[in-house]
Amino acid sequence: MRRLLLIDDDEFLSAPLAAYLARFDFVLEAATRPSEGLRRLRAQPYDAAILDVMLPEMDGFALCREIRRDSDIPIVMLTARGEVMDRVVGLELGADDYLPKPFEPRELLARLQTILRRARTPDERAHRLVFDGLVIDLERRAVERQGAAVMLTGTEFELLVLLAAEPNRVFGRDEILNRLRGQDAELFTRAVDILVSRLRRKLEPLECIKTLRNAGYVFALGRA
Repeated sequence: MRRLLLIDDDEFLSAPLAAYLARFDFVLEAATRPSEGLRRLRAQPYDAAILDVMLPEMDGFALCREIRRDSDIPIVMLTARGEVMDRVVGLELGADDYLPKPFEPRELLARLQTILRRARTPDERAHRLVFDGLVIDLERRAVERQGAAVMLTGTEFELLVLLAAEPNRVFGRDEILNRLRGQDAELFTRAVDILVSRLRRKLEPLECIKTLRNAGYVFALGRA
C-alpha cells in the first residue's frame, strides 16, 4: 500500500477520494491546514503529497517551497482551472505535476501512478551514467555533481536520465512532456522549460543542457 497525504481545506474532498484510491492500493490521509500537513510529513514517510493552492495559513506555493527545503517527495499541485500561472509557479517551486480543479479522481490516479513509477523504477539500461563532472546512479537514483550530492525531485531525475541516456540527441518539448508523463495529455510545453531551468540551476556550474532554438534540448556533457 502506498501512502498519500492530501493537504486541502475542503473537508468533503478527502473521504470520497480516499475510498476511490483505496481500490488501487493507496491509503490517503488528509490535513486541512498546512501546519498539520508539515507536521505529518516530518513525522512519518509518505509516497506522495497532494497540495491545494488555496489554503489557510499559507498558500500551496509557500507550502510547496517549505516541503522542498528538505524533501524530494513527489508533489501534485491542485490548481484553479485555466490558471496557467498557478501551474507555472507550482512547477518553478518544485512540484512534479499539476491538476486543474475540479478534477476526476481517475485523472489524479493516473498522475500519481506516473510520478510514483518514475520515482521508484530505475532505468534498466545501465547502473550508472558517468560524464565529466557528473555521475548519475540509476539504481540508487542519486546524482553527484563534481563529487557533491545533488537532491533532485523524481521528475527532475527522470528528465536528466532521459536527456543523458542519449547525449547530443535533440528532444523536443512535446516529446519530453509526453515521455515524462507516460501518456498523451494536455500539452503544457512551458512546463518543460521550467523543469529544465530548475535542473540547470541544480547542476551549476556544469553546463549540461543546451537549448536549440525552435528545436528543443540536448545533453551536452562528454562521457568520462
